[in-house]
Amino acid sequence: MATDSTHYYLPEPSRWPVTGSIAIFTMALSAVLLVNGLGSGWILLAIGAAILIYMLFGWFGTVIRESEGGKYNKQVDISFRWGMSWFIFSEVMFFAAFFGALFYMRTFAVPWLASGDTGEMLWPGFNGTWPSAGPYLKSAFQPMAPWGIPALNTLILLSSGATVTWAHWGLKKGNRGQLVFGLFLTVALGCLFLGLQAYEYHHAYTEMGLTLGAGAYGATFFMLTGFHGFHVTLGTIMLIVIFFRALKGHFTPEHHFAFEGVSWYWHFVDVVWLLLFVLVYWL
Repeated sequence: MATDSTHYYLPEPSRWPVTGSIAIFTMALSAVLLVNGLGSGWILLAIGAAILIYMLFGWFGTVIRESEGGKYNKQVDISFRWGMSWFIFSEVMFFAAFFGALFYMRTFAVPWLASGDTGEMLWPGFNGTWPSAGPYLKSAFQPMAPWGIPALNTLILLSSGATVTWAHWGLKKGNRGQLVFGLFLTVALGCLFLGLQAYEYHHAYTEMGLTLGAGAYGATFFMLTGFHGFHVTLGTIMLIVIFFRALKGHFTPEHHFAFEGVSWYWHFVDVVWLLLFVLVYWL
């Protein structure tokens, strides 16, 4: 039975937030053990990951059952939209901080370290050009060229944005075949992107000398591309959930915010990658 539109649905007290907190605490504790060279950290990491997966399946399932049971009215839908909007805004600011760090390093910090008599006295021979590992970090590395895998990944992500939009059009028209096939293509493109990025990282470490230890350039390269890859992974997992829901007949042309929320997130991931391609790989 659908919820009365004059009432706002309040769920019963849930164990899932506490379960998720336990999972994250266990994984954080495992990180501490691993950093200190204790092998037992891997066991805790596996336990924490298992608890987290259990929590995600349980919490997702609860919300899906509530939605399919007609408990969410227009007011709840508006709350979900605001919540997703603020979440994406927080992600925008997250990446803005990293892009700001890259801009400061390239435009101010590295040139300052090479300028004037002080720079020459402290770091003789350091020319302050980008890409740079920084003064006294003599590790040889090659910067990642934009053309090749990065350009191909750009095409892949742009195509995935088109396929998820095509799937959305199919949903709004009531064409479930188009919805399912569009989601399948989007998931496949997301997995292809991640596979190519993993190959790029392996190539960087084994053949280019480009590692996290490669000073300023290496740190910013892996920080920005790595966090973006993590977000692509999360987006792909969300798309897989939506894909299986579509196979089960969920969503209608009038009621499908779960699909819209995931598509918003995927388009955000696309935009961030375009900035990465231009500012990290190209310029």
